[in-house]
Amino acid sequence: MRKLPNSIDATLEYLSANDYICGRDLGTVAYLSLTLGKPLFLEGEAGVGKTEIAKAISKALGRRLIRLQCYEGLDAASAIYEWNFAAQMIAIRTAEASGSADRSVLQKELFSEEFLIRRPLLEAMEPHEEGPPVLLIDEIDRTDEPFEAFLLEALSDFQVTIPELGAIKAQEPPIVILTSNRTREVHDALKRRCLYHWVDYPTYDRELEILMKKVPECAAVLSSEVVAFVQRLRGEDLFKNPGVAETVDWARCLVALDAVSLSPEMISDTLGAVLKYQDDISKIAGSEASRILDDARADLAKAP
Repeated sequence: MRKLPNSIDATLEYLSANDYICGRDLGTVAYLSLTLGKPLFLEGEAGVGKTEIAKAISKALGRRLIRLQCYEGLDAASAIYEWNFAAQMIAIRTAEASGSADRSVLQKELFSEEFLIRRPLLEAMEPHEEGPPVLLIDEIDRTDEPFEAFLLEALSDFQVTIPELGAIKAQEPPIVILTSNRTREVHDALKRRCLYHWVDYPTYDRELEILMKKVPECAAVLSSEVVAFVQRLRGEDLFKNPGVAETVDWARCLVALDAVSLSPEMISDTLGAVLKYQDDISKIAGSEASRILDDARADLAKAP
């Protein structure tokens, strides 16, 4: 089992070694979460790297990553377990055919671990050879308040209950990271169980560092122009600002097209990689793309 980082600097090194670049503020709260064993609640716009930090921590520590992708209507049972009804029916018919269908014995056998399908929360509570896993509860803001209330209880005791089997408590609590895109406010009671951090869009220098780490084959001039252009885009009146994930995707597209620098035509042809709504694309394509590119190059010229 790999050791947890013993300082903020060590945490930043762990993350950087696994292609996650962040500021000291996020590194600090990540270190405290790992050291104190408290869940980490990350909130921010989509595409700023909330999910990626869970992946980086999982790789850095050599732990399994268990992901619970939240959605509207998600209930406690779906997050914990379900019974393999198809296998249970086969077992019932086999017992009937063999004449050994003792109801009490059969019922006990049917609701045993043999027929249990483990879902993310149950998997996270069980022991793992490599150490407690990283449990990523992604986009918690997509669920409703009853699920939040259940999750609050589960994270308080690190325990889940299966009626047929009883309570299952984690021998060692998992490393828990929750993310929210803030499509709605998550209840304060859940946030109070966690260490909280708002993940903002990165500065130009940090985003350039991320891009060079993620797409090292991208030419230096092109990387600088891409980041400067995206930074300018975020100041426009768009329905959805591009995140760091879009910056990286766009750079990869441009490299695939053998681009060495940006041009208005190249931007218009590839805007679908960085903007995801047609109204935004229509607003930026053409003369607006030329204006933003000129502004971005002006920013680069002023840089020391």
